[in-house]
Amino acid sequence: MLFITCRMPTRNTEPELNRDFEFDLGNNASNRAFFCCRRKKKGRYEEIGSKALLSGLKAAKHRQVLLYIHGFSNLPEDVFAAAGEFQGLCDRKKQGEVLVVPVIWPCDNDLGVVKDYWDDQKAADQSAFALARMFQKFMEWRASPEYNPEDDPCLKRINVLAHSMGNRVLRQTLANWHRYDLPQGLPLLFRNTFLVAADIVNEALHRGHAGELISHTSRNVVVYYASDDLALRASKVANVRNAVASRRLGHTGPEDMDLTPKNVYAIDCDEVNTAYDPPKGHSYFRSGTKKGRPGVVFEHIFETLLSGRVFPADETRKSSILQLRGG
Repeated sequence: MLFITCRMPTRNTEPELNRDFEFDLGNNASNRAFFCCRRKKKGRYEEIGSKALLSGLKAAKHRQVLLYIHGFSNLPEDVFAAAGEFQGLCDRKKQGEVLVVPVIWPCDNDLGVVKDYWDDQKAADQSAFALARMFQKFMEWRASPEYNPEDDPCLKRINVLAHSMGNRVLRQTLANWHRYDLPQGLPLLFRNTFLVAADIVNEALHRGHAGELISHTSRNVVVYYASDDLALRASKVANVRNAVASRRLGHTGPEDMDLTPKNVYAIDCDEVNTAYDPPKGHSYFRSGTKKGRPGVVFEHIFETLLSGRVFPADETRKSSILQLRGG
């Protein structure tokens, strides 16, 4: 599995590639750069470099790429397990359609949920500098006549799925990319952006707020939320403790849909989230009630990936409620 990370290795061999890349799990500071790697097997990783990774994605049989930005308190092998499950579900639906590429940022491995949470918020913000460089590197590669000549351009569709605090990583990454590299505006880079159980304030996507840039870079922005997500209740406790009081996007959806850009959609997952991920109801976007069998949230994500439309039967529709059935 190909992956991108800004997590520190135990040994940094820059500018040489690190053929025996090992995560420093005790260090939750983001590296100033990002690393493009391949997971060979559990616990064994190899740095291959950005050109090799991008060329590999271009050459892959898959029609689309899905960048997966994980949530808080996830160590690398946790991320690979989640990404592998999602990849398996995609392959069962349609072989050669979607290639999942995890983006790993440095969560803490301290004991204690609230302490972990506050440390991870800082790491999420720090990671945005390296990951903004990642997007800028991609734009330069895509525009390069050496790697993408006119007669052989990269035609892959790019999507992103941000889960939980991964939404904070995405929001800050786009803000940094805009501030330091593209102050005139960000490109339309993503076909679909899926914000699942988003651990950012529920006004974040409103016009004039920091998360508005997510809609600038995406054809569709789809918010999946559930009011009884227990992990986001822990998030609220941590934020109130640190004098930050606001409802989370992953609990309520956007505060006011009329204030969001027209390409933002909201999906209420209240009926399915705890059935798919008991008791927390937080990681409900992969399997349904049985592991390896897609749930209705995954089904909606995959259909959106296929069609490029959130509600194909009604283009004016902005919101929906997912109902529990079968899987």
